Amino acid sequence: MVCAVIIYVMADLTEANKLTSASARGDLSEVETLLQSGADVNKANRFGRTALQVMKLGVPGLAEMLLEAKADPNKRDPVKDLTIAHDAARGGYLETLQVLVKYGADVNAVDSDGNLPLHLAAQAGYRDVVEFLEQCTADQGNTADDLTPTHSKEYIQGRMQSQN
Repeated sequence: MVCAVIIYVMADLTEANKLTSASARGDLSEVETLLQSGADVNKANRFGRTALQVMKLGVPGLAEMLLEAKADPNKRDPVKDLTIAHDAARGGYLETLQVLVKYGADVNAVDSDGNLPLHLAAQAGYRDVVEFLEQCTADQGNTADDLTPTHSKEYIQGRMQSQN
């Protein structure tokens, strides 16, 4: 009985590793094949992360595929308590972020440093992401202006003044 349990757990972990690996590569075909064969989209790999958490962020269709399979868009990363929305915002992946929000990603979630996805986008200077997140973030905490690099401050200040 113990051997059967160990084999099942190892097979399950191997399946999760294959799915997260394909997701990290942005391999839509392989991800689709694994999902159709019953891979658990929310099963963590050996590093404790799911396919959505490690996905190639520049492939919004991959996000949609994983979310359609019921991936949890609000699963926290074991490091810094980040969500995939934080990662997409910090990297400037607007289209992926829009897909995440469509499927229920919480853009009001704060990481272990107290940052919203909006804050990370502002710090990185992604204007289009900041504009999008300003529309769907309830309590913005520190203003985007407080967190934006100097080269983008004038733009953000103008946006914020026009909203007041």
